[in-house]
Amino acid sequence: MSHLSAENVSVSFAGLKALSSVDLQITPGRISGLIGPNGAGKTTLVNVLTGFQAPTEGTIKLDGEALTGLKPHQVRRRGIARTFQGGRLFRDLPVLDNLEVTGVGLGMSRRAAIAEAEAMLDWIGIGALGTRIAGTLPYTDERRVAIGRALMGRPAYILLDEPAAGMSALEARELSALIRHIASDLGCGVLLIEHNVGLVLGLCQHIVVLDSGAIIEEGPPAAIRDSEKVRHAYMGTAANTDLPVLEAME
Repeated sequence: MSHLSAENVSVSFAGLKALSSVDLQITPGRISGLIGPNGAGKTTLVNVLTGFQAPTEGTIKLDGEALTGLKPHQVRRRGIARTFQGGRLFRDLPVLDNLEVTGVGLGMSRRAAIAEAEAMLDWIGIGALGTRIAGTLPYTDERRVAIGRALMGRPAYILLDEPAAGMSALEARELSALIRHIASDLGCGVLLIEHNVGLVLGLCQHIVVLDSGAIIEEGPPAAIRDSEKVRHAYMGTAANTDLPVLEAME
């Protein structure tokens, strides 16, 4: 079965272990979740999976083949896409051009890239934003454009790093619907990295919980919701901004 996996991955920075012997598997068509308090190592793991950070130990594999040594753009061309917490749009370019640039970078002709960019914006429901300068968009629209850009070239996997940050409850529900469509309609394997644990519990079939760089729990939403280890991780090490998350787990 096709899958993207991290196998026994560890990352150290100047002797400090950011990740310790982490195993993770993402499969096409399934939404998986990655949660944990601030500093747990979530973004570091995403960086390793997408070629932005080399593991100190362990291997990233795509369908059993090691991706060791590949640059981020090479990983992207293998069908592994991601978004970033900060959006990272080309702020001086129109929204359509942001997607077009990605398509051209993936090897499409300009005509093909424009056609796919227009179709993708329409599919997401933001076709009307195509001519808007990206830097003028509200924060939540930036997130949707970033997801559209990541979906250019129809990747097999997409890793969404804090896509719901700053969203209202209504906007988060709309995002949930979009993520479900990405998995079901496009057959994309989704890894959702979120502080909004309620969103993750409602969307994901399988959830991995990191704390201090190590996996402390994994399983279906019910097991995560009932886990004392997870509750202790959030209550014992999370910043005050994370504490409302506990209410969402009830």
